[in-house]
Amino acid sequence: MTAAVGSPAPDFNTRNQYGEEIRLGQYAGRPVVLVFYPYAFSGVCTSELAALRDRPELLASAEFLAISCDAMFTLRAYADSQELGFSLLTDYWPHGAIASSYGVLDEDRGCARRATFVIDGDGIVRWSVLNPIPEARNPDDYAQALASLRP
Repeated sequence: MTAAVGSPAPDFNTRNQYGEEIRLGQYAGRPVVLVFYPYAFSGVCTSELAALRDRPELLASAEFLAISCDAMFTLRAYADSQELGFSLLTDYWPHGAIASSYGVLDEDRGCARRATFVIDGDGIVRWSVLNPIPEARNPDDYAQALASLRP
């Protein structure tokens, strides 16, 4: 079962592509968009993250954290090769723990499913979407969900 809209977002602690420790709770007071994706360097994932990279106005409206079960060093190479300026978080070990806490780990494939959660500044899940692994998400949906957080 995925983290429900209206419920507190499960907190987590991990590292980004630079080895910096990241905790969801450190972004209290600011909206966060968690973008779970299956695999670095795969076609659909790369197109989705490039679409975010190319939307600086969207990236400025919240903290975007992209999460996969890839190792930190893989994420660094991926971010560098695609010129991704936002954090890519590793859910490598314990394998899939963050994706599991959000209910989006595909245990058969050993990867995160293609899911997004918009979390408000109080740490409450306000919007989510879960797409089939081969189906890309639309960043305009994130923009609309973030706009709905503003009074």
